[in-house]
Amino acid sequence: MKPLSLTARISLLFAVSASLVLLTTGYFLTQVVDAHFKQGDRHELNGKLELIQNLFKHAYSQTELDLLPQQLDDALVGHHGLAVVVTDATGDIWFATPNADFPHTLLQACQSQPAGCTTGTLQQWMQSGISYRGMAISMATGNGRPYTVAVALNIEHHILFMNTFRWVLALAIALAALATAGLGWMATRWGLSPLRQVTHMVAGISAERLANRLPATGLPKELKPLAAAFNAMLARLDDSFRRLSEFSSDIAHELRTPISSLMTQTQVALSSARSKDEYKEVLYSSLEEYERMAQMVGDMLYLAQTDNPLLKPGLEKVDLSHEIQDLFDYFEAWAEERAVSLTQTGSATVCGDRLMLQRALSNLISNAIRHTPQGHSVLVSLAMHMGKATVSVENPGTEIPAEHLPRLFDRFYRVDPSRQRNGDGAGLGLAIVKSIVEAHGGSITVTSADQTTRFQLTLPAVEE
Repeated sequence: MKPLSLTARISLLFAVSASLVLLTTGYFLTQVVDAHFKQGDRHELNGKLELIQNLFKHAYSQTELDLLPQQLDDALVGHHGLAVVVTDATGDIWFATPNADFPHTLLQACQSQPAGCTTGTLQQWMQSGISYRGMAISMATGNGRPYTVAVALNIEHHILFMNTFRWVLALAIALAALATAGLGWMATRWGLSPLRQVTHMVAGISAERLANRLPATGLPKELKPLAAAFNAMLARLDDSFRRLSEFSSDIAHELRTPISSLMTQTQVALSSARSKDEYKEVLYSSLEEYERMAQMVGDMLYLAQTDNPLLKPGLEKVDLSHEIQDLFDYFEAWAEERAVSLTQTGSATVCGDRLMLQRALSNLISNAIRHTPQGHSVLVSLAMHMGKATVSVENPGTEIPAEHLPRLFDRFYRVDPSRQRNGDGAGLGLAIVKSIVEAHGGSITVTSADQTTRFQLTLPAVEE
């Protein structure tokens, strides 16, 4: 089954809601009109009963009583559809208008009461296919002789009006529901036009047009959060595509240089006969390039695993102070060669993968040693506070311009692109550090001011 469009759904729901409101209103309106007719009939019947009661009250003698039937006929002249029946104490009919046919229960209800009924109860019945409303009360003549009087109204015209009223009302509700559905469809189409405009603009966005944005103004307030979220998504996609493009370009650039070097060395070696030592020198030089490319490919695969994420860190208790001291021992010879000292303060313990954390710290410490001037020191500070362990790797040296700080953790990014072949690596070390830290649920920041650069890691700590 094909799903309904949003316009059709809203129009249908609007029509159903309006129909329910109209039906409820029609029901109560019908009840009010019917109650009005009943009240009018009761008022008219009470008026006739009061008139008849007044005539009986002034009949004191038999002569006056004998004149009552004529007086009743005169009083009822012009009241078509009105029927009156008067019975005496024995239940015999004393007076009756033509075609007066009352149900026995109406008269017997009064006659069966010892004191009679002084207040009539409105009843409705059908006799010979005609509907009536009537009531009966007990009354007495001036000399105290009891009688029972019943008065009835022909309400066929009321019934006919109510039937016509209900039919017209049902037809009006049906037409109103159809009109509501049509108007609701047009109103919904008009109301959703901004959404169609947004859809049209979104359909025009492609990988080549990621710089396009939805307008921030001119939209209904309900669509503004959607436009803002979509623009933010486009910004992320645009940035990801740009980074991917740069990443591909950087990979090609990084691999082209060693491949070109290998090709040149091989061509030179093959251009003429050479001694065994000369061939060995060419092979050693080629091996260095192979090792560099192997390291680059390994780092790229490692980053791909952390991105997906396919590399899950282990969960073991890691003493960061001990790991840093081992790294100091490892870098000691290189640091002495560069006349750089290594200093550690504080302690911290975290839960994670020891080898992964060791690799991240190794990248930061080697990076700090590489950029520390001779005669200065690299400081690694550890601390624990409120369930967090912080590792700060600080080294003096040339400040990093502020515009480069947000991109230091990008792959293949270098502050000075001209320094890409002097042993500084492929530019993946800090990207690996960030991936490892985030895989452990931590974060990393960098600041550079006052001739000092500081990398700070924050990781979930383990209390001693």
